[in-house]
Amino acid sequence: MSTDLMIAPSRVSPVRRAVTSVLRSREIAIVGVLVAVIAVATYKSNSFLFSSNGWRDLLLTPSILLLLAVGQTVVIITRNVDLSVGSILALTAYLTGRLFVDHPGIPIVVVFGAGLLMGALLGLVNGVLVAFGKVPALVITLGTLYIYRGIVLSWAGSDRINASDLPHGFLALGTKQILSIPVLTLIGAAALALVGYYLWTARGGRELYAIGSDPDAAVLYGLKVNRRILSAFVLSGALAGLAGVVYTARYGTVSSGAGLGIELQAVGAAVIGGVAIFGGSGTVWGAAVGSILLVTINRALPVVGIPDFWQRAVVGGLILGAVCLDRVLSARRARKLVEARDAS
Repeated sequence: MSTDLMIAPSRVSPVRRAVTSVLRSREIAIVGVLVAVIAVATYKSNSFLFSSNGWRDLLLTPSILLLLAVGQTVVIITRNVDLSVGSILALTAYLTGRLFVDHPGIPIVVVFGAGLLMGALLGLVNGVLVAFGKVPALVITLGTLYIYRGIVLSWAGSDRINASDLPHGFLALGTKQILSIPVLTLIGAAALALVGYYLWTARGGRELYAIGSDPDAAVLYGLKVNRRILSAFVLSGALAGLAGVVYTARYGTVSSGAGLGIELQAVGAAVIGGVAIFGGSGTVWGAAVGSILLVTINRALPVVGIPDFWQRAVVGGLILGAVCLDRVLSARRARKLVEARDAS
């Protein structure tokens, strides 16, 4: 009997560890908060979720921020940050409109490709300066934020793209649904799945985590650090470019002020979603849930009757809480590693 007692824990421990891991998952906790926010807002006003547009807006509105947060996550994992994504979004959004205005009849697929390519090129500039110029990403992307925004201001001026300038088929993407799910949401979900699969399964994805955990050790181990960091910024730029095309389809109107301040929301969504601001850990799934939570909070708090100031304070409190939690969890993991090493 004593033998059974000794064997039983080893048999159940993998399941128990799996259950414990799920329950402690940051993503699960964020989903719980999201469900609570939706429940409270729906209790205050049934139209928040059960109106003709409630469910659609719940899925559609976060699609742009989701794309930016996914790209931002890949960069933050490498212990960097990309503050230029809002300006890249504005530039590609205006490019999208100009392509339709200057080239009537251009295929929509070509426009999506042009947005991705433009965003990737702008991200390449960031990546080259950070990876090979050895300049901190915060400085580089803050500079390109203003440079790219300046290009938009010079190009667009006081002009703007109106819905009447865009083809009906492209505008229809902003409202079209497949099985009650908006097409733009499906685009964001596809990008999320592809990037998440790459980070989880591909060698290059795992190397990004290794670089963020300890850049010096990654160099000594022989990882191609500069190439990986460069690719992270290119991917972030490409997704920001895609977000610019989605922005144009969603709103139908583009001016030089498109995307102002959204780069900070992208960073906030990633951090709230459990991506460590110091790199090396986090998932795009968490960042996606974080982006949905941020957008849903901004929609829900006015319904609950909370003033605009407190709406911003709640979002700021979530970000501070997420950063503090990361530090506490990191310190706990480090302490357990030291204890395990001493015990061995």
